[in-house]
Amino acid sequence: QVRLLESGGGLVQPGGFLRLSCAASGLNFRLYPMDWSRQTPGKERELVARIISGGTTNNADSVKGRFTISRDNVRNLLFLQMSSLKPEDTGRYYCHTKHREMDFWGQGNQVTVSS
Repeated sequence: QVRLLESGGGLVQPGGFLRLSCAASGLNFRLYPMDWSRQTPGKERELVARIISGGTTNNADSVKGRFTISRDNVRNLLFLQMSSLKPEDTGRYYCHTKHREMDFWGQGNQVTVSS
């Protein structure tokens, strides 16, 4: 069974930074693309950043230059380093992968950017 467990969210002031982590188990982690999405009130879930097994990344335009996705294929960890945070980055952040045609999501981690 694939399991994804996020950690690292919280409350931060505008301009601050946070790092989210996602611990993956139940799959050969290094082979699978992984991504971070976020859900904000009143909006559809948005893909924030994606990283494939070889390390190539793609970020949403809204976070380019501020967020960095990375992975540790030895410890089966996915990261999202967020800097220059804005109030509109507030939301619940989810780690995700697709394994054998099934979508797997973590439980989500709240990030609140407010002064």
